[in-house]
Amino acid sequence: MKSASLPSLRVEPELRKAAEKVLENGETLSSFIESSLRTGIERRLLQKEFIARGLASRDQARESNSYVDAENVTGELRDMLTQAKMRKV
Repeated sequence: MKSASLPSLRVEPELRKAAEKVLENGETLSSFIESSLRTGIERRLLQKEFIARGLASRDQARESNSYVDAENVTGELRDMLTQAKMRKV
């Protein structure tokens, strides 16, 4: 498959210098930008999936009229966190 170009990107000189400062050995500015774009796309896709699952869960709860009290959920999460911290010590 042929590669395609992205539109050129105009940025302030300070932003370019900041990007160049964080490049790793052998990394080019172009590869850094491509990697950042891929990461941004992945993050947005995951965010959309997360929201879709939340909306589906909401709809299912409405249909079944089955809800869990927020205090119960936060209490269970607090207990889980406490247990995890105790296991680490």
